Amino acid sequence: MRIGLLTEGGYPYATGEARLWCDRLVRGLPQHEFELYALSRSAEQEERGRVVLPEHVTRVWTAPLWAPADDGRTYSRRERRRFADSFKELVRGICSGDPEPDSFASGLYGLAELAREQGGMYAALRSETAVRAVEAGCRASGARRSVQRAQVADLLDFVDELERLLRPLSLDWYEDLREVDVCHAAAGGIAALPGLLAKRFFGVPLLVTEYGVQLRAHYLEHAADPAGPAAEGAAPRPAVRALLAA
Repeated sequence: MRIGLLTEGGYPYATGEARLWCDRLVRGLPQHEFELYALSRSAEQEERGRVVLPEHVTRVWTAPLWAPADDGRTYSRRERRRFADSFKELVRGICSGDPEPDSFASGLYGLAELAREQGGMYAALRSETAVRAVEAGCRASGARRSVQRAQVADLLDFVDELERLLRPLSLDWYEDLREVDVCHAAAGGIAALPGLLAKRFFGVPLLVTEYGVQLRAHYLEHAADPAGPAAEGAAPRPAVRALLAA
């Protein structure tokens, strides 16, 4: 079996969460072929190197979550309209107190299809259109009370973090992931996103496991420290915390 192992901030790097568990998993299944798709969280993590991998790990793909991913692409009017429609659906799924069951997924997959066809997601997610859509979602009738009082600074912080969380939409991994027999995400959240898209685009089965990782707490902690060590210990504002925890 050919397995695409999806990780965030851990294996195959020498530091990071669930590193030892992933290493035991891979080494315990020598009869299977592994391809690693790893998202790194910092330049320091990459500089500390990777663990020695067994021979049945045939390929390693990596991408940084800590570096901007601007491909310089700008959208036509039609593409901007596609982005706005999909992003509004995504935001509706996040902000609404009683969202339609498919709002979030519909918006996410719409953005994924646009990113796959045209690129340009970095600039679009940081655009005024995105900020205004989040503002409208927070002010809409039926929005959760915890997000209704979001201020401009809250909206900007959330859009900045959301762009980082959605960077896997723009990766060039998917033509390779379509060839694996199963995607195994070592955590939910960002690590699982490439697997969700491989399932959506190509029907590749997706398995998600967690091992000692408080995923939501990690994302909230990251949002509390957007400026790096100087901001360490700061807490995200309540509206930003509510949006990220949705």
